[in-house]
Amino acid sequence: MEYLIIIVISLLIAFAIIKSKKKDFKMEANRLVSYLGGKENIIEYEASKSRFIVTLKDIDKVNKEAIQKMGAQGILEIENQLKIIIGEEAKQLKKYIDELK
Repeated sequence: MEYLIIIVISLLIAFAIIKSKKKDFKMEANRLVSYLGGKENIIEYEASKSRFIVTLKDIDKVNKEAIQKMGAQGILEIENQLKIIIGEEAKQLKKYIDELK
């Protein structure tokens, strides 16, 4: 019986941690969209393994320094397109922005 209680408590703690991480990701994703000039500035976007590629209406609205501070490993700018190396979260970020639009 004691083991069952310990397992249930452990599962509740694990669930709380997972739920809090999702909230943190959504907050980070919202911040990134803001740093990209807002969702209205985003024309199109795609994700590869570790890159988030976004085409923007106005590249001057982007806060590249803030994106770097968020943990981007690199940003490549080509005309009105940014290739942001963000790691494994790239596909998750695309999915989240799909929900925003």
